Amino acid sequence: MASQVGYLEQAAKIATVQWAAHERGGARSFRVLQMKPDGTPGKRVHQGPLSAAMHDELSGDRVQLADFSAVKEAGRYRLEVEHGGPSASPLEFAVGDDVLRDPLRLAMRAYYGQRCGCAVNLGGGYEHPPCHLKDAFDATSGKTGPFQNYGGWHDAGDYGRYIVNSGISTGTLLWAWEMYREQLQPMQLQIPESGGSTPDFLAEVRWNLTWMQALQDKDGGVWDKQTSLHFCGFIMPQDDALVSYVIGSGEPPFKIATASADFAAVMAIAARVYREFDPVFADTCLDAAKRAWTWAMAHKDALFLKNPPTVSTGAYGDAHDSDELLWASAELWRTTGDAQYEEPLLKRWRSLTKPLEMDVPSWGSVASMAWWTYAMAEHHGQSRGDAKLVAQIHASTIGAADGLVKQSRKNGYGQTLAEGDYDWGSNGTAGNQGLLLLMADRFHPQGEYREAARGNLHYLLGRNCFGVSWVTHVGTHPFQHPHHRPSVADGIAAPWPGLLSGGPNRHPGDPAAKTLPKMPPMRMWIDDWQAFSMNEVAINWNAPLVFTLAGAQN
Repeated sequence: MASQVGYLEQAAKIATVQWAAHERGGARSFRVLQMKPDGTPGKRVHQGPLSAAMHDELSGDRVQLADFSAVKEAGRYRLEVEHGGPSASPLEFAVGDDVLRDPLRLAMRAYYGQRCGCAVNLGGGYEHPPCHLKDAFDATSGKTGPFQNYGGWHDAGDYGRYIVNSGISTGTLLWAWEMYREQLQPMQLQIPESGGSTPDFLAEVRWNLTWMQALQDKDGGVWDKQTSLHFCGFIMPQDDALVSYVIGSGEPPFKIATASADFAAVMAIAARVYREFDPVFADTCLDAAKRAWTWAMAHKDALFLKNPPTVSTGAYGDAHDSDELLWASAELWRTTGDAQYEEPLLKRWRSLTKPLEMDVPSWGSVASMAWWTYAMAEHHGQSRGDAKLVAQIHASTIGAADGLVKQSRKNGYGQTLAEGDYDWGSNGTAGNQGLLLLMADRFHPQGEYREAARGNLHYLLGRNCFGVSWVTHVGTHPFQHPHHRPSVADGIAAPWPGLLSGGPNRHPGDPAAKTLPKMPPMRMWIDDWQAFSMNEVAINWNAPLVFTLAGAQN
């Protein structure tokens, strides 16, 4: 099993040879052949020994490793195991410094496919006319009447739009721009805004930012989401006639502290990023961020723990808003330099009773985003933050990254997930672990962190126990049946492109997934559109995929 996309010229190149249980002998060596222009194998360019056979606990497989990192010349190749059994079929792969560009573009262009409120046309029949134009305030928002706003991204396999999940998704994408602009600025996404003064990448992100701004009330607070009261069936978006409601908590103050703080963080980043392209929009973002932060700081008990009784769409419930407030404060301080935003973060740090820890970020846990943005804040190339805190952030991040590198080295498929990571959205976790590794590489440039992040990409793109690429339309054997309404309802056999599967889940959470017998955690996946706990797609999983694809090329 190998990356079905290929390998960068100077990067590590390792494949996993997977053996069936009855194939006890294994093999001793492998060879790499250069492919001819006509697609047939040519001369041998590399030969080497396979590693000793090992048992991979996460998959239950017996595997050997083939290291062909010495192959550095761009081209197409074929890896063959000498005297291998039936499971050791030849693998074809590419080498080149451009192998990640198309997957990056597809993963980002998937957001255009998720647009709400406008016509979408990705080509190849993947299209729909404007959708969800019947909007209103639900009583849970504290208001009534029509709500004239169209935009944003459909969140996942459903057609809802959620501020909290938009927060980490949009924030991650904007961070990718700040860190890896050279990879993203030339990107041509073939979207309606292409050819304008704003790069396509930022034009796509702005589509969601504008929707988010519409969910901010006049007092600065932000509502939780805009969805129907319940999920529609598996129909195309334009056929969903349910009213798309602005939904709040159902009791005063109706807006939500976590949503408001996530919103403030993202708008503060946007104010930095868009200033050179549209200063007026940047000012609008900064003003919105400040008002949302002020509201959230004054309403820390305004939490969204569960849906109001009349609503059954995604809740994104969160009993704690301290991490969101921390992130908002850090981003506003980084953007403005105003001490009033730095002080809450410093106060939180000084109150810690144990060493600072960096967790892999997720929609419900964004504290690491706060610490990282604090450490990245610079003025004329020098850190602006408290030197002792910045040093602790660096050390904690490197410690977490070292743990992930260690995990990848003992895994038969070269990825960083541990058994406990195989929950809902494990592939998104693999992407966010890649983000953490690349953050460690920024603080302490060291090849092993970047290689471990690339290892997670290889896992997502084919080097896994299924030999499947978990990104639609990417690789030679991409998965085919996402829990994604347009992919099911459009009458086209292949799914919409660029979407990352949620991935293996050791806790099956739907009837289709529960048909699987109990197996090792990496094996707990099925390519079935009804298996929403294993095969749904989501904007917050595609975002770290985009980030890691961009950063891995650097």
